[in-house]
Amino acid sequence: MSDDQEQRPDSLLPYDEWTETALRQVVVRALQYAAANGLPGEHHFYVTFRTDHPGVVVPARLRAQYPQEMTIVLQHQFWDLNVDEEAGLFSIGLSFGGIPSTLVVPFVAVTAFADPHVRIGLRFATAAEAPPEPEPEPVPEPEPEPPPQGLPPGADPTPQVVSLDAFRRKTPPREG
Repeated sequence: MSDDQEQRPDSLLPYDEWTETALRQVVVRALQYAAANGLPGEHHFYVTFRTDHPGVVVPARLRAQYPQEMTIVLQHQFWDLNVDEEAGLFSIGLSFGGIPSTLVVPFVAVTAFADPHVRIGLRFATAAEAPPEPEPEPVPEPEPEPPPQGLPPGADPTPQVVSLDAFRRKTPPREG
């Protein structure tokens, strides 16, 4: 492993969790600012979230169209942006195909946030993206099979892989 790819030692402190929580606060603050003041200048937000995450409320037609994840754009036409930091969610009114809709999104369902005007982008993990891995079941040892007929006694019946590189003609490098 190269020096720049060294792994950190296992930490007894949850730094990754703390970092993600702190970065999610950037999303909370940005949405709170937009709710109170609107979006200044050319700022606009892309918020991507898991539609299948518990607590997400989207109209059935949108859930059918985006069964796992969707991205909303907060730019010119949105209304009733409400950030409930204590409940850990935001709600917003948006139009989809000319039909007004209200969405409710827990912050833990957010997988990405971006403000392209200032080139900021954040990615987050969610419980839906990283399900806990089940314990592997022990695999029983297969019983040895008798050698195929026609092989001499003691011959290895296992197929062997042979690299053909040793048999290929080598071409001299081109000079340029």
